[in-house]
Order: sequence, then C-alpha cells, then structure tokens
Amino acid sequence: MIPIQDHTEGATFAVRVHPRAKRTAITGIIGEALKISLSAPPLEGRANEELTEFLCGLLDVPRSAIHILTGTNTRNKVIRVSGHSASELTLALKKHFTV
Repeated sequence: MIPIQDHTEGATFAVRVHPRAKRTAITGIIGEALKISLSAPPLEGRANEELTEFLCGLLDVPRSAIHILTGTNTRNKVIRVSGHSASELTLALKKHFTV
C-alpha cells in the first residue's frame, strides 16, 4: 500500500494521474504514489475536478475535504483529506484496491 502521512489538518498521500483514459479508476501503484486513470482531459482543470470527485466517492468524504496541495498542473500530485487520519484512509483505500 502507499504511504499515507498524518497531517495537522487531515492526512496526505501522493497520486500519479493518467488523463484521457478510457475510464476513471485506480490502476496501480507507481513508486509511493497511487496511480489513477482519469477519463477527463487535462484542460481547464477538468482532470483535477474529476480526480476530486472520484476521490470523494472512493473515500466517502465530502468534496470540501479533498485538497490538491501540490501538482495542480502536473501528473504527480499530493492530496490532503481533511478531517481524516492516515489509518482511516488506509482502510478506505484497502476496500477498493489490493496489491
């Protein structure tokens, strides 16, 4: 599983996105990042918006809890989920992804 760090405002983890994929889904792990394919193109923030919506549904958190801390214009991003601990996110991700 990927490393998830506790933060004063929640928990953070790394993702690597692949925009313009056939469907939006978790597709693996690259290094210490969760690889997520997104059907949206990387134009005008559409891929970031789709990533946020996907993570909301996946982790069962409100949209306001998901923050892209770094990488808004790149494929490598750091995500913070406010109000949740690293252990809570680990459990939520394990329900949807196994290595």
